[in-house]
Amino acid sequence: MLSNLGAFFEYMSEITGTKLAPDSSPTTSAEICYVVDDDPSVRKSITRLLELEGFKVRAFGDPEDFLNQMATNPVRLVVLDIWMQQMTGMEVLAHLCARWPGTRVIFITGHEDRAAEATVMQAGASGFFIKPLDNEKFIAAVQDALEQA
Repeated sequence: MLSNLGAFFEYMSEITGTKLAPDSSPTTSAEICYVVDDDPSVRKSITRLLELEGFKVRAFGDPEDFLNQMATNPVRLVVLDIWMQQMTGMEVLAHLCARWPGTRVIFITGHEDRAAEATVMQAGASGFFIKPLDNEKFIAAVQDALEQA
């Protein structure tokens, strides 16, 4: 049965319109760190940083694609840009809370915004970072969030 799991994921990817990362393997969603950011360079650098630390990563540039993925798959951790063009990180958080309330979320942003930081932290975010990230503090926050999830 496991030998067909890779084919199943590719089939589901075609049906749902989501794209599997080139190195995707049949890992359960609960073992993956998700990155949702509409800036390709930020998405790529965060993905590399997490992978260098040994994390399995799935990255999305479109929050709708991520929401389609998480609709039926539990998600332990999402690194989420707070200000995206298609949908704000707060809107994505609302969907996550409704479907998977145990999901840990670390918000990232390119602009200092104390009001947004206070809002997301009150909503239960595990962290809030301004780009460029302090890599050591960011990785520590990811590890802490996964331990809490």
